[in-house]
Amino acid sequence: MLLGIDVGGTHTDAVVIDDTGIAATYKVKTDQKNLLHSVLAVLERVREEVPAGEIERLNLSTTLTTNALVEGKLEDVGVLVSGGPGLDPADFMVCRDYHVLPGSTDHRGTVVQELDADDVERAVRKCLDAGVRVFAAVTKFSPRNPAQETLIRDVIGKRADFVSLGHEMTGRLNFPRRIATAYFNSAVWRRFNTFCNAVTDSLDTFGMSPKVNILKADGGTIPLSIARRTPVESILSGPAASVMGLAAMCDIALDSVILDIGGTTTDMAVFVNGAPVMEYEGIHIGSHATLVRALKTHSIGVGGDSAIWFNGVVRVGPQRDGPCMADGGPRPTLTDALNFLGKSAYGDLQASRRGLDELAAKLGLTTQDLAERAVSAAVGRIREAVREMVDELNSRPVYTLRELLGERRIVPRKVYVVGGPAEALASELFKVFSLSVSVPRNYAVANAVGAALTRTTRGIELFADTERQQLFVPSLGYSRTLEERYGLKDAQRDATRLLLNSLREEGVPAREENVEITHASSFNMVNGSRLVGRNIRVKCQIKPGILHRYKNLAGTLC
Repeated sequence: MLLGIDVGGTHTDAVVIDDTGIAATYKVKTDQKNLLHSVLAVLERVREEVPAGEIERLNLSTTLTTNALVEGKLEDVGVLVSGGPGLDPADFMVCRDYHVLPGSTDHRGTVVQELDADDVERAVRKCLDAGVRVFAAVTKFSPRNPAQETLIRDVIGKRADFVSLGHEMTGRLNFPRRIATAYFNSAVWRRFNTFCNAVTDSLDTFGMSPKVNILKADGGTIPLSIARRTPVESILSGPAASVMGLAAMCDIALDSVILDIGGTTTDMAVFVNGAPVMEYEGIHIGSHATLVRALKTHSIGVGGDSAIWFNGVVRVGPQRDGPCMADGGPRPTLTDALNFLGKSAYGDLQASRRGLDELAAKLGLTTQDLAERAVSAAVGRIREAVREMVDELNSRPVYTLRELLGERRIVPRKVYVVGGPAEALASELFKVFSLSVSVPRNYAVANAVGAALTRTTRGIELFADTERQQLFVPSLGYSRTLEERYGLKDAQRDATRLLLNSLREEGVPAREENVEITHASSFNMVNGSRLVGRNIRVKCQIKPGILHRYKNLAGTLC
């Protein structure tokens, strides 16, 4: 059996899935002050009904890292960088303890200026004196030669609790994005690992021993052992879970809009030719561009617990002052309006009515008018945000999980809605979109379904320099000597083999048919008029998707 858990803003959901489909579902309130309590509460519910030994795999989607970034709860990081000619690393300062070191490596991985260990030591000492205990080391062209990043790590030694190295984050060469990615990875490392420790301890206490995976922003999962080193990849796993949930439950063929309406936000995504659109270059965290691959999603502050307020017109959200009044909250929300209109029956219906009556009286409106305006305002904001997202996608090349579609124009034909208020808002969404609106049978736990059924994915980049007779895979720390006749086909074969072996060593079954070569290039290197070698780069990945064993369920749960 598979267990999927999604820690959302309002509820933590869990599903147990076997070969026949969804065997059980669970829902508890999320304790935002202690997300672990929510996970433990839902695990306790599962343990009461499912024999511990039957859960073979746990996939977890958590808002922990996302919340840490939104709330500014980031640990101080010592960031040590070196660049060389060209871009000035000082222009990409991401934090207070940021130190630029003299030293450089060229585009072929040749060290042009050696790093001075004494310079590194002085920078490290300043960070340690400032109370810093986690670091990030990023040097330009480190994916071609990580020696200078390794030197920085060696100088830091055991004085740090954790060090993120830029070349281990990604093999891509975008220097500014690599700096930001490594910084954020270290900034959330301790918080994420404390959470993971507590989860594994609790599983032991409950007598459960499943393989634990964490959902990534790109819709795949990674083993907990890898996620502990790269927690930045778990950012935006919640929206990814809803997208993969729809992919698992429904046979989506048309260009479609995906809406996940939760308690705090509405997350939206777009499917084109049956596949979700990707954020190809990497997501932005605040004002910083990163190399974290992700499904293309957008969130707005409209959810069931979004407060109703008045500013010349009735509005809903983005503020959330607690749960809806039907659930003991302090002021009327969208859920209370839906309760009053008879579109939902959640919690204390009389509390919803009392809150709306009081607010309507203050505004000089009837309660019916206030509730209708609130619902109309909410779906109107959702419709406008979807229009803006589709317009943005149509202004640039479109990448999906399957392919680059280039200038393919997106014209949505259908809307899929999941999340707690999905069924209550379906008819109103139909009015504003004028499109078919589908609410899957298991809409309330779609994110947990997505978490449970997604397969483990990972990507690597292989670099080969036949003149120097060197092959290097940065993210695996793998290198070897090349034969002179080494070519592009050899590199593609080796990249595929190394990727599959790295997953199998982690105990993850991986199929070669799911390996995708996303980039392959070979450039001749010439000295004078003589060919001296080839510079080869291959990038491949396990494509995110539904576990092969459970593909037969696709379309049967919608």
